[in-house]
Amino acid sequence: MSEPSGLAEETRRLLELTSTATLTTQLFKRGLRNTFVQGVRRVTPGHGVMVGEAFTLRMIPAREDLDHPDMFTDRSHPQRRAIEECPPGAVLAIDCRKETRAGCLGDILCARLLERGVAGVVTDGAVRDLPQIEALPLPVYAAGGAAPASFGVHHAVDLNQPIACGDVAEFPGDVLVGDREGVVVIPRHLADEVARDAAEQEQLESWILNEVKAGKGIFGLYPPDAETRARYQAWRDGRRER
Repeated sequence: MSEPSGLAEETRRLLELTSTATLTTQLFKRGLRNTFVQGVRRVTPGHGVMVGEAFTLRMIPAREDLDHPDMFTDRSHPQRRAIEECPPGAVLAIDCRKETRAGCLGDILCARLLERGVAGVVTDGAVRDLPQIEALPLPVYAAGGAAPASFGVHHAVDLNQPIACGDVAEFPGDVLVGDREGVVVIPRHLADEVARDAAEQEQLESWILNEVKAGKGIFGLYPPDAETRARYQAWRDGRRER
Protein backbone atom coordinates (compact mmCIF):
# COMPACT_ATOMS: atom_id res chain seq x y z
CA MET A 1 0.00 0.00 0.00
CA SER A 2 1.26 3.46 -0.86
CA GLU A 3 1.31 6.22 1.70
CA PRO A 4 0.98 9.99 1.25
CA SER A 5 4.34 11.37 0.13
CA GLY A 6 4.01 14.71 1.89
CA LEU A 7 2.87 18.03 0.48
CA ALA A 8 5.35 20.78 -0.23
CA GLU A 9 5.18 23.30 2.59
CA GLU A 10 4.35 26.14 0.19
CA THR A 11 1.47 24.16 -1.30
CA ARG A 12 0.10 23.38 2.15
CA ARG A 13 0.45 27.02 3.19
CA LEU A 14 -1.40 28.31 0.14
CA LEU A 15 -4.20 25.77 0.53
CA GLU A 16 -4.66 26.74 4.17
CA LEU A 17 -5.36 30.29 2.97
CA THR A 18 -7.81 29.25 0.25
CA SER A 19 -11.55 28.55 0.39
CA THR A 20 -13.11 25.37 -0.95
CA ALA A 21 -15.26 27.58 -3.18
CA THR A 22 -12.16 28.91 -4.93
CA LEU A 23 -10.67 25.43 -5.21
CA THR A 24 -13.79 23.99 -6.85
CA THR A 25 -13.60 26.80 -9.41
CA GLN A 26 -9.97 26.02 -10.19
CA LEU A 27 -10.75 22.32 -10.56
CA PHE A 28 -13.75 23.12 -12.78
CA LYS A 29 -11.41 25.10 -15.07
CA ARG A 30 -9.38 21.91 -15.42
CA GLY A 31 -12.45 19.85 -16.36
CA LEU A 32 -13.07 18.32 -12.91
CA ARG A 33 -16.67 18.89 -11.86
CA ASN A 34 -17.30 16.27 -9.16
CA THR A 35 -14.83 17.28 -6.45
CA PHE A 36 -16.96 18.52 -3.52
CA VAL A 37 -17.84 15.82 -0.98
CA GLN A 38 -21.62 15.62 -0.69
CA GLY A 39 -23.65 15.42 2.50
CA VAL A 40 -20.94 16.15 5.08
CA ARG A 41 -20.42 19.03 7.45
CA ARG A 42 -17.79 19.96 9.97
CA VAL A 43 -18.96 18.64 13.33
CA THR A 44 -16.08 20.06 15.38
CA PRO A 45 -15.55 23.74 16.24
CA GLY A 46 -12.90 26.04 14.83
CA HIS A 47 -12.50 27.96 11.62
CA GLY A 48 -9.09 26.74 10.51
CA VAL A 49 -8.68 25.02 7.15
CA MET A 50 -7.96 21.28 7.10
CA VAL A 51 -5.32 20.20 4.57
CA GLY A 52 -3.85 16.75 4.13
CA GLU A 53 -3.35 13.83 1.78
CA ALA A 54 -5.98 11.10 1.88
CA PHE A 55 -5.42 7.85 3.73
CA THR A 56 -8.51 5.81 2.90
CA LEU A 57 -10.70 3.23 4.64
CA ARG A 58 -13.64 1.48 2.96
CA MET A 59 -16.67 -0.01 4.66
CA ILE A 60 -19.20 -2.49 3.26
CA PRO A 61 -22.43 -3.66 4.93
CA ALA A 62 -21.96 -5.64 8.13
CA ARG A 63 -22.55 -9.39 8.31
CA GLU A 64 -23.66 -10.91 11.59
CA ASP A 65 -21.25 -13.85 11.60
CA LEU A 66 -18.26 -11.56 11.09
CA ASP A 67 -19.06 -8.31 12.87
CA HIS A 68 -19.24 -8.22 16.67
CA PRO A 69 -17.41 -6.42 19.54
CA ASP A 70 -14.73 -9.11 19.92
CA MET A 71 -13.42 -8.51 16.40
CA PHE A 72 -11.59 -5.39 17.58
CA THR A 73 -9.12 -7.55 19.53
CA ASP A 74 -7.67 -8.57 16.16
CA ARG A 75 -4.79 -6.20 15.44
CA SER A 76 -5.22 -6.75 11.71
CA HIS A 77 -8.75 -5.26 11.77
CA PRO A 78 -8.76 -2.57 9.04
CA GLN A 79 -10.48 0.08 11.17
CA ARG A 80 -8.00 -0.33 14.03
CA ARG A 81 -5.08 -0.39 11.59
CA ALA A 82 -6.34 2.82 9.99
CA ILE A 83 -6.19 4.59 13.34
CA GLU A 84 -2.60 3.47 13.95
CA GLU A 85 -1.30 3.69 10.36
CA CYS A 86 -2.77 6.94 9.04
CA PRO A 87 0.35 9.12 8.69
CA PRO A 88 0.80 12.37 10.61
CA GLY A 89 -0.41 15.27 8.48
CA ALA A 90 -2.74 13.04 6.44
CA VAL A 91 -6.54 12.98 6.49
CA LEU A 92 -8.38 9.74 7.27
CA ALA A 93 -11.12 9.42 4.63
CA ILE A 94 -13.79 6.78 5.34
CA ASP A 95 -16.25 5.52 2.74
CA CYS A 96 -19.42 4.47 4.60
CA ARG A 97 -21.71 4.34 1.58
CA LYS A 98 -23.53 7.39 3.07
CA GLU A 99 -24.90 5.01 5.74
CA THR A 100 -25.63 6.93 8.96
CA ARG A 101 -27.37 4.35 11.20
CA ALA A 102 -24.13 3.74 13.14
CA GLY A 103 -20.96 5.65 13.88
CA CYS A 104 -17.85 4.61 11.96
CA LEU A 105 -15.63 5.80 14.82
CA GLY A 106 -15.98 7.56 18.17
CA ASP A 107 -14.21 9.90 20.55
CA ILE A 108 -11.45 7.53 21.69
CA LEU A 109 -10.35 6.77 18.13
CA CYS A 110 -10.54 10.46 17.20
CA ALA A 111 -8.46 11.32 20.27
CA ARG A 112 -5.86 8.79 19.15
CA LEU A 113 -5.74 10.31 15.66
CA LEU A 114 -5.29 13.75 17.21
CA GLU A 115 -2.47 12.49 19.43
CA ARG A 116 -0.73 10.96 16.39
CA GLY A 117 -0.81 14.24 14.47
CA VAL A 118 -3.40 13.29 11.85
CA ALA A 119 -4.78 16.38 10.09
CA GLY A 120 -8.46 15.40 10.20
CA VAL A 121 -11.25 12.93 9.41
CA VAL A 122 -13.75 12.93 6.54
CA THR A 123 -16.58 10.40 6.30
CA ASP A 124 -19.87 10.26 4.46
CA GLY A 125 -21.17 8.22 7.40
CA ALA A 126 -21.87 9.18 11.00
CA VAL A 127 -19.67 9.43 14.07
CA ARG A 128 -20.64 8.41 17.59
CA ASP A 129 -19.80 10.19 20.88
CA LEU A 130 -20.53 13.40 19.05
CA PRO A 131 -20.59 15.66 22.15
CA GLN A 132 -17.12 14.42 23.12
CA ILE A 133 -15.78 14.70 19.56
CA GLU A 134 -17.03 18.28 19.42
CA ALA A 135 -14.62 19.08 22.26
CA LEU A 136 -11.56 17.86 20.33
CA PRO A 137 -9.37 20.27 18.33
CA LEU A 138 -9.43 17.84 15.39
CA PRO A 139 -11.24 18.72 12.15
CA VAL A 140 -13.95 16.07 11.70
CA TYR A 141 -16.36 16.12 8.76
CA ALA A 142 -19.28 13.71 8.84
CA ALA A 143 -22.89 13.28 7.75
CA GLY A 144 -24.04 13.48 11.37
CA GLY A 145 -24.04 11.61 14.64
CA ALA A 146 -25.29 8.13 15.56
CA ALA A 147 -24.99 6.32 18.89
CA PRO A 148 -24.77 2.67 17.67
CA ALA A 149 -21.31 1.17 17.22
CA SER A 150 -19.90 0.52 13.77
CA PHE A 151 -20.08 -3.30 13.84
CA GLY A 152 -23.89 -3.26 13.70
CA VAL A 153 -23.87 -1.65 10.25
CA HIS A 154 -20.33 -1.53 8.84
CA HIS A 155 -17.67 -4.08 7.91
CA ALA A 156 -14.23 -2.55 7.31
CA VAL A 157 -12.48 -4.15 4.34
CA ASP A 158 -9.85 -2.01 2.61
CA LEU A 159 -7.06 0.35 3.60
CA ASN A 160 -5.54 2.88 1.23
CA GLN A 161 -7.48 1.86 -1.84
CA PRO A 162 -9.69 4.11 -4.03
CA ILE A 163 -13.01 4.90 -2.35
CA ALA A 164 -16.25 6.75 -3.07
CA CYS A 165 -16.78 9.14 -0.17
CA GLY A 166 -19.75 11.47 -0.49
CA ASP A 167 -20.17 10.59 -4.18
CA VAL A 168 -16.61 11.70 -4.99
CA ALA A 169 -13.78 9.40 -6.08
CA GLU A 170 -10.91 9.66 -3.64
CA PHE A 171 -7.56 8.00 -4.30
CA PRO A 172 -4.85 7.53 -1.68
CA GLY A 173 -2.68 10.64 -1.66
CA ASP A 174 -5.34 12.95 -3.13
CA VAL A 175 -5.32 16.25 -1.28
CA LEU A 176 -8.35 16.97 0.90
CA VAL A 177 -9.10 20.55 1.89
CA GLY A 178 -11.88 21.34 4.33
CA ASP A 179 -13.33 24.61 5.60
CA ARG A 180 -16.66 25.60 7.15
CA GLU A 181 -18.36 25.04 3.78
CA GLY A 182 -17.21 21.45 3.30
CA VAL A 183 -14.46 19.32 1.77
CA VAL A 184 -12.95 19.38 -1.72
CA VAL A 185 -10.81 16.62 -3.27
CA ILE A 186 -7.79 17.67 -5.35
CA PRO A 187 -5.97 15.04 -7.44
CA ARG A 188 -2.45 14.87 -6.03
CA HIS A 189 -0.71 15.64 -9.32
CA LEU A 190 -2.66 18.91 -9.61
CA ALA A 191 -2.22 20.10 -6.04
CA ASP A 192 0.77 22.41 -6.54
CA GLU A 193 -0.62 24.27 -9.56
CA VAL A 194 -4.16 24.43 -8.14
CA ALA A 195 -2.81 25.90 -4.89
CA ARG A 196 -0.82 28.53 -6.79
CA ASP A 197 -3.67 29.56 -9.11
CA ALA A 198 -6.22 29.49 -6.29
CA ALA A 199 -4.08 31.89 -4.27
CA GLU A 200 -4.01 34.26 -7.23
CA GLN A 201 -7.79 33.97 -7.63
CA GLU A 202 -8.28 34.72 -3.93
CA GLN A 203 -6.17 37.86 -4.22
CA LEU A 204 -8.05 39.05 -7.31
CA GLU A 205 -11.44 38.42 -5.72
CA SER A 206 -10.39 40.18 -2.52
CA TRP A 207 -9.54 43.23 -4.65
CA ILE A 208 -12.87 42.93 -6.49
CA LEU A 209 -14.73 42.75 -3.18
CA ASN A 210 -13.08 45.99 -2.07
CA GLU A 211 -14.13 47.58 -5.35
CA VAL A 212 -17.74 46.49 -4.73
CA LYS A 213 -17.60 47.90 -1.19
CA ALA A 214 -16.39 51.15 -2.71
CA GLY A 215 -19.55 51.35 -4.82
CA LYS A 216 -18.48 49.78 -8.12
CA GLY A 217 -21.08 47.79 -10.09
CA ILE A 218 -20.41 44.20 -11.07
CA PHE A 219 -20.61 44.60 -14.88
CA GLY A 220 -17.07 44.45 -16.19
CA LEU A 221 -15.83 43.92 -12.67
CA TYR A 222 -17.06 40.41 -11.86
CA PRO A 223 -16.00 38.68 -13.99
CA PRO A 224 -13.28 41.22 -14.77
CA ASP A 225 -12.95 42.60 -18.30
CA ALA A 226 -9.68 43.82 -19.84
CA GLU A 227 -9.96 47.29 -18.30
CA THR A 228 -10.59 45.86 -14.84
CA ARG A 229 -7.68 43.45 -15.16
CA ALA A 230 -5.43 46.34 -16.16
CA ARG A 231 -6.47 48.27 -13.04
CA TYR A 232 -5.90 45.20 -10.92
CA GLN A 233 -2.44 44.67 -12.41
CA ALA A 234 -1.57 48.32 -11.75
CA TRP A 235 -2.67 47.83 -8.12
CA ARG A 236 -0.49 44.72 -7.83
CA ASP A 237 2.49 46.47 -9.39
CA GLY A 238 2.06 49.34 -6.95
CA ARG A 239 2.12 46.94 -4.01
CA ARG A 240 5.34 45.34 -5.25
CA GLU A 241 7.07 48.74 -5.50
CA ARG A 242 6.39 49.59 -1.85
